[in-house]
Amino acid sequence: MRKETASSSRPWLFVGTIPDEDFPLVLSRFTASGRDLFLGSRLCPVNRGTPAMLAAASIAHAHAYPESRKAPLHVLAAGDVGGGRGSREVYRRLVALLPSLRPRGITFHYLLPDVDWHNRILIAIEELPEKPVLIADAGYMYAAKMSGYAESYDLFTPDIGELAFLADESAPHPFYTRNFLLADEEQAEELIIRAYAGNNAARHMLVKGRVDRYTHNGAISEKVDAPDVPMLEPVGGTGDTLTGIVSALAASGLALRAACTAAFMINRRMGFLARPTPASSIADILTFLPSACRSA
Repeated sequence: MRKETASSSRPWLFVGTIPDEDFPLVLSRFTASGRDLFLGSRLCPVNRGTPAMLAAASIAHAHAYPESRKAPLHVLAAGDVGGGRGSREVYRRLVALLPSLRPRGITFHYLLPDVDWHNRILIAIEELPEKPVLIADAGYMYAAKMSGYAESYDLFTPDIGELAFLADESAPHPFYTRNFLLADEEQAEELIIRAYAGNNAARHMLVKGRVDRYTHNGAISEKVDAPDVPMLEPVGGTGDTLTGIVSALAASGLALRAACTAAFMINRRMGFLARPTPASSIADILTFLPSACRSA
């Protein structure tokens, strides 16, 4: 697989929120150990959302493509359970630190969508001497679309419901998306076409579902439907782990296309090896990520 030039001094930054109102604003390296995630010295349980993404990124970064020159992983996060205070702290801090941090890539995750702050951050990014790779999932992907600057991003990682919002050129918010709650796998390819036609998609997209689809500039380049593990459906967080894995692979030096196709297979292989039950948690499944990385 082709690798891009990576600089070990420029970090890959993950930006998101922790579902704990009392969790402070942190900027640190992070590691996953067993069922726990350490943001610097702070312990954060691994559950769905940003913690699941970070845990997957840490593990994949450690076990995938060890011969490559890897950018160090950092996280900027604060506690937020929907009120927006933590998200605003993160937005404010990110604008301030971008000129000195100069990240090689940024993965944006669960943040309360705020178009004004999104645009301030994009302006700060455009002023950097080297533009970082930009990946967005969850709430920040919504902000990118709502701002009208989705095309500034290198990768979105929507599920079918999120894709429906991207495909609706007139929806100001996901709640107002036409057929948002009814979108299903049968509509995926139509929705992809509409998202690109409305300039509401990133250059690359990983569309998550029973069939995973990789798109580049509007064309579906690859579909992955195996291994198929139906018991993963009730386990929350597997979409978050995919975002973490693809980011870690990009931070390890893989070109985005190669990172996307490898991430699909690693995430599915992890689920297959875990043999989940309805009682399984995302922390249970992540214990199989090292093996999935080695077999990819």
